[in-house]
Amino acid sequence: MTDKKDVIERVRVGSPEGGYDVVFGASVDRADEYFDLDRRCLIVTDENTEPYAKRVAARCKEPRIVTFPAGEKTKCADSLQRIWKECCDANLARTDCVVAVGGGVIGDLAGFAAATYMRGIDFYNVPTTVLSQVDSSVGGKCAIDFAGYKNIVGAFYDPKAVLIDHSVLETLDRRQFACGVAEALKMAATFDAELFSEFEKEEKDYAALIKDAVKIKIDVVGRDRRESSLRRALNFGHTAAHAIESVSEFGDILHGEAVAIGMIPMAQGGARRRIKAVLEAEGLPTALPCGAEKLTEAVYHDKKMTGDGLIAVVCPEIGRFEFVKMTPEEFMRRTAEAL
Repeated sequence: MTDKKDVIERVRVGSPEGGYDVVFGASVDRADEYFDLDRRCLIVTDENTEPYAKRVAARCKEPRIVTFPAGEKTKCADSLQRIWKECCDANLARTDCVVAVGGGVIGDLAGFAAATYMRGIDFYNVPTTVLSQVDSSVGGKCAIDFAGYKNIVGAFYDPKAVLIDHSVLETLDRRQFACGVAEALKMAATFDAELFSEFEKEEKDYAALIKDAVKIKIDVVGRDRRESSLRRALNFGHTAAHAIESVSEFGDILHGEAVAIGMIPMAQGGARRRIKAVLEAEGLPTALPCGAEKLTEAVYHDKKMTGDGLIAVVCPEIGRFEFVKMTPEEFMRRTAEAL
């Protein structure tokens, strides 16, 4: 899925630390034009995306590639320690950098490693899935899963730049591609009714949809980097999703599939029907893979929990969201009734 006009566009993400550029439409073979790679570079990737990592490495002065198994189970403390060890073995200094080439798992893992090695070294991100391009590559969140809970240990740490090459998506299978569509749809459902209507069309320009969804996130993150208010809306569908992933032990269900399921109970009336129709057209699941009662403990460990409940993101109509405080029991009752 290449950008038809091969137009390169830079969009700035605002940040108290100075901000960073998201570069749309550039090839990974030109990474050195947008990243400072004239130094020691530790490139973190997985078995599926290693070919792209090698193309980035070819643009680095002193590259070192570390490759992990593909999948959510890689996003763990053992992997984090391995990256730290690779940094030490490569003699990376504070003037060097870490580059993530992969999906959300690799971006989260590499970002957290960069944030913690020597109290922080430069980090660049080359997201290679629709899901990571739309969601995890922008916003500075990085984390690992721990004790069976999703993203429970992490930090806010901005990349120096993000390169979005749509051509890398051409190797994704349909299931992985659809997972990213779920995240893009989430942005439209809560912020942009006109964009949502584009998802409902039979013929879609996915490159344009991805770019527009990323721009929504860039705007939101620029106004609320630390998720104190507006940015919480980006969690639409994620409370149930993280619980589903935890219960499944990050096995059979993918993150985007869990988000697809999680949006259904948090949407109302016509919004729910429209969201469900698009998800099903994309081949995404819209029913729980397990009993709702199994999710309750995981919901208690959700990062959105406060002392007296959690802040749920509800979509009352397409293009609009509301924050609603619920107890975990109320949340799970609503989820069970909808699914």
